Order: sequence, then structure tokens, then C-alpha cells
Amino acid sequence: MMHTVQIIALTMGAAWASRINLYAAVFMLGFLGSKGYVVLPPDLQVLSDPLVMFAAGLMYCVEFFADKTPGVDTAWDALHTFIRIPAGAVLAMGAVGPTDPAVELAAFLIGGTLAAGSHAAKA
Repeated sequence: MMHTVQIIALTMGAAWASRINLYAAVFMLGFLGSKGYVVLPPDLQVLSDPLVMFAAGLMYCVEFFADKTPGVDTAWDALHTFIRIPAGAVLAMGAVGPTDPAVELAAFLIGGTLAAGSHAAKA
């Protein structure tokens, strides 16, 4: 069972990292969970599935090259504003695991706020 400090660290770290690079964050959480370096909560254990890790790795590669192409970079970032922030909120909510709905909602809101904050800093 995860301790409160571990849950908070995973929640905030996943939410913040999802805005910097969502696909790398998903891949690394899955990789670390599959190798036993991190104990993922039940709601995030799906990230350790090889198919999810493959999809996240593939999208990371696509994003890497899209980021290097003028024009495509701007469009990619504009589109992903609507993907990364909700994904950060969902990752944060999943990190607290099954618990009181109020705690899950609080994690969702704080995670979304952190993802939006790192988005603003990156922009």
C-alpha cells in the first residue's frame, strides 16, 4: 500500500510531467511500473501494459519530429493544449487510486491546475 507522501508525489509529478511531455510521462510510468521500480496504484497499472507503452513510445517519436518542423510544431502544441491538461488531471486522479470521491476530485482539480501551470510556463 502506498503512503500518503508517495501518493502526493506521484500525483503531482505525473500531472506536471504530462504537460511537459505527456507521452514520455505515460511511457516512463508504465516502464517503471512494469520493472518494479515504482508501485503504481490500481488505476494506473494499465500504463504497464506493453500495448500502452508501445503506443506512448510511438506518439513520443511522432511528437519529437513534429516539434522539429516549423508550423507543425505550433499546430501540434495548440492541439495538445486540449489533450495534455485533461490527461494530467486524469493521471493525478488515477494516482490516488480508489478512495473517497472527494479526494479523487481534489486530485483531478489539482492535477489539471498543475498541468495548466506547466503549460503556461512552457508556452
